[in-house]
Amino acid sequence: MDGITPDLIILQLFTGLALGAIYVLLALGMSLLFGMLTVVNFAHGAFYMLGAYIGIVLLGIGLNFWMCLLFVPLVVGSLGLLAERFLIRPLYGRGIDYPLLLTFGLSYMMVECVRIVFGTQGLPFDTPELLQGASDIGIGYFPTYRLFVIGVAAMVLVLLWLFLERTPYGLIIRAGARDPQIVRILGIDVGRVWLVVFGIGTGLAALAGLLAAPLQGASPEMGNSILAEAFVVTVVGGMGSLVGAVIAGLLVGVVVSMTSLFQPEMAQVSIFALMAVVLLIRPQGFFGRAGLMS
Repeated sequence: MDGITPDLIILQLFTGLALGAIYVLLALGMSLLFGMLTVVNFAHGAFYMLGAYIGIVLLGIGLNFWMCLLFVPLVVGSLGLLAERFLIRPLYGRGIDYPLLLTFGLSYMMVECVRIVFGTQGLPFDTPELLQGASDIGIGYFPTYRLFVIGVAAMVLVLLWLFLERTPYGLIIRAGARDPQIVRILGIDVGRVWLVVFGIGTGLAALAGLLAAPLQGASPEMGNSILAEAFVVTVVGGMGSLVGAVIAGLLVGVVVSMTSLFQPEMAQVSIFALMAVVLLIRPQGFFGRAGLMS
């Protein structure tokens, strides 16, 4: 405990918020897919990984990082549209395990394709020059890029909320999640709604992967470990709950960061310990609905 000051603890909390911002973006996409489509997407980590590699490709052809922030979610989201339309849609109504198994296999295919194209070794991803260094936050200096990650996550949350709550299409999406049969009776193409939802979910995963790449580089396996952590966030927050994904993502990030400060070897264990405690107290998670998985 020697050398641990209040300022250091606060700085570590900010580190946890930056990590939590990555978790939030990843879990938001996962919760959106489950809440709207009741699809447990095991390929979500692969789409996250693909976001980092698509960013490397776009940087290699001359685009800058700021353009990648726009184009990476669009490119990977478009791949998500194709996956939903031709692979997952035929499995709707057959039970939750069918799309789960399909996306599990799809994840392995995507990872192997990346290994074939880019090799098995990881690739570096430089931090944008404008975001290098540290910024004074009043109690000390904190990496500027991590502050940027927190800001991007906050902006995405606001935009997603405005889309779902303040636009006609967002209203249709929420209505389709509650009762798709009524939406069909009203003459709305539910298949198109689900297509858009899947594209948004995979696009958010890709954005998370792009933002994480300057922090850890890009590797074919980068989506595997974080997928388990994203599932923890989704379960703790409540399957299908966007509010739960936000709160749980930040909480898990802070728990990992603070555990790393006091007991580094227990950092990964703390994630699953938190999930166990929450599920013992509230099996459906913070904001989940009981019986949603049945």
